[in-house]
Amino acid sequence: MSDKKSNVISLHGHKVAVTTSREAETLRQSQKEFCEQAVRSILHALDCKDHYTYGHSMRVAYYSLTLGKELGLDHEALYNLELAALFHDIGKIAVPDAVLNKPARLTEEEFLVMKSHPSKSAEILKGFAPFEDIALWAKHHHERYDGRGYPDGMKGDDIPLYSRIILIADTFDAMTSTRPYRKGLPYEVAFAELIEFSGSQFDPNLVEHFITAMRREEGKNEQTFKLTIVDGEFNKDAA
Repeated sequence: MSDKKSNVISLHGHKVAVTTSREAETLRQSQKEFCEQAVRSILHALDCKDHYTYGHSMRVAYYSLTLGKELGLDHEALYNLELAALFHDIGKIAVPDAVLNKPARLTEEEFLVMKSHPSKSAEILKGFAPFEDIALWAKHHHERYDGRGYPDGMKGDDIPLYSRIILIADTFDAMTSTRPYRKGLPYEVAFAELIEFSGSQFDPNLVEHFITAMRREEGKNEQTFKLTIVDGEFNKDAA
C-alpha cells in the first residue's frame, strides 16, 4: 500500500521512502547546476592566475567540441568533453609565473615543472566525485599516440578518446595563437603540421576528422563562439 501524500510505500511491513521521476530529475538538475557553478569558480581562479591560459582553455573547448560533433558524439558525451577541455590546463595554477609566462625557451628543469601540470590538473579535480572521469582525461592530454608522451607514456587507443581529442585541439590553438613573442600560424600551415605528426604525436583518424571540421568552421567566417557551460562569447583569435 502506498501513501501518495507522504510518498511512502509499505514493503514487507516496513515503510520505505521513494523518489518520483520528477523529484529525481529536479535533484539531477540541482546537482548539475552546482557542478557548473563549481566549474565557473575554478575557471575564474585560473583567469586570475593567467588570463591567456583561461582564454586558451575556452578555445580548446571550442576546437574539441568541433571535433566531437564531427565524430557524432551525443549530447552527454559532448558535455563531458567540454568539461574535460575546459579543465585540461587547470593544473597550471600550480606552475610558477616565471615558468608559465617565460617568453624564451624553457630550461630542462623548467620544462619538468611545466610537464607536471596535467598531473596537477588531475589532483585538483579528482577529489570531487562528479569530476573523477574529467580528472583522468585532463591528466592524459599530453600522451602521444606513439607512447612517447607524459605523464604515463600511454600509447594508441589506450589513451582515452577525450584526451586524444584535447591534444589535437590544444596543439592547434598553440600553433595558431598570436603571442607577444611570435605570430600565430595560418590554419593551413597548422593543418600541415598536424598531418606531419599524425601517427606519432596524434591519432591520425582524429586529425583527418578535425581538419575536415575546422575547414567547415573556417568557411563560416565567424569571429566568436559560445560554449554550453561558461557564459559569454569568446574570440577565436587569441591576439
